[in-house]
Amino acid sequence: MVTAKMKWAGGLKFEGTTAFGHKIATDSAKSAGGGEDGYKPTELVLYGVAGCTGIDIVRTLDKQRQKLSSLEIELVAHHNEDYPKPFHTVEIKYVARGENLSEQKLAQAIELSHSKYCMVSQTLERETKVTTSYEILPD
Repeated sequence: MVTAKMKWAGGLKFEGTTAFGHKIATDSAKSAGGGEDGYKPTELVLYGVAGCTGIDIVRTLDKQRQKLSSLEIELVAHHNEDYPKPFHTVEIKYVARGENLSEQKLAQAIELSHSKYCMVSQTLERETKVTTSYEILPD
């Protein structure tokens, strides 16, 4: 079970404390009446996907004895123009660096994350098309 609790802090801002004791705030753009004093809730969805799949990929590559030195995860979400404006597509690009990284093992780690381990991307995929790509750069 995962829980979250946030409290209205005035305007369009909400504040909460994570399970690890970290403070978090969400807000809206000034153009929408907010103060831009926190994360946009839609950003948090993307950060959730990136963090979840990133953890899975690092763990999987470590088990496969791959020497990963960095992993960047870039997400672009496309949404409908009409309310409630749900995401219809999320593009995820993984940029990996490491010593003699195996393209096959990176691709397998990404696939395992999305098909088996990451509950955040699996939840999104029920209503949203999620596409992935990757790139291995020299260390």
